[in-house]
Amino acid sequence: MTETPISATTILQQLQWRYATKKFDTDRKIPADLWQVLLQSLVLAPSSFGLQPWKFYVIESAQLRQALLPHTSNQRQVVDASHLVVFAIKTNLNSADVDRYLARQAEVHNTTAENLQGYGDLVKRFLQSPPYPLNVDEWSTRQVYIALGQFMVTAALLGIDTCPMEGFLPQEYDRILDLPAQGYHAVVLCAAGYRAADDKYATLPKVRYSLEAVVEVR
Repeated sequence: MTETPISATTILQQLQWRYATKKFDTDRKIPADLWQVLLQSLVLAPSSFGLQPWKFYVIESAQLRQALLPHTSNQRQVVDASHLVVFAIKTNLNSADVDRYLARQAEVHNTTAENLQGYGDLVKRFLQSPPYPLNVDEWSTRQVYIALGQFMVTAALLGIDTCPMEGFLPQEYDRILDLPAQGYHAVVLCAAGYRAADDKYATLPKVRYSLEAVVEVR
C-alpha cells in the first residue's frame, strides 16, 4: 500500500470510533496542547475564494454556558463537554470583507494589494452579481460547515469526542453572546471532550447506507 502520513487503517478506525456524543465525562478536559491543535484545524479550514467568512467563539464561562442551555433544548452537552464552540458567519459579506482578506493575502505573500486587484474584483463580482441565485449569508453558512467537518475529523484523529448541534435558537445565542454588534450570526455548535463511560450511544453500530448506495461512478 502507498505510504501515507497517517495510516489508512488509523483513519478508518477513528472515523468508525467517532459518533455524535450524547453524554460527556464532566471530569475530563481536553489537554491544552491538543486543544491548540483543534483551534489550528479551524484556522486552517478551507473556504471558497479563501475568504473565511466566519468566527469561532469558544465558550469557556460556566455562567454563559448555563445561560445558553435552555436555548439548546436543555441538551447537556453544552454544559458538560470540556469545550463548546459556536460557529458563526460574518453577516452580509461585502467588498470591505474582500479588501480585508486581500490585505492579509498581500501580507502573507509579501506582495501589494494592487497585484491582487484582479482577483479581488472577481470575488466582488461574485458576491454582488452571482452567476446563480445566491443568498450570501446562506453561502457563508455552507463555508462554516466545511470548518465544522475539519474540526470533527481532527478531533477524531486525536481521540477526542465531538457532538455537532443544530438544535438551538440562533437568535438567542446571538443575543446572549452579543454577536450582531460584531457583525456575526451563530449557525451551528460543536461540543468537544470525552465520552462518559455510560453513554449507551457509544457502542451502537453506525447506521450507514452501503458504499454502492451512496457512491455512483460514471
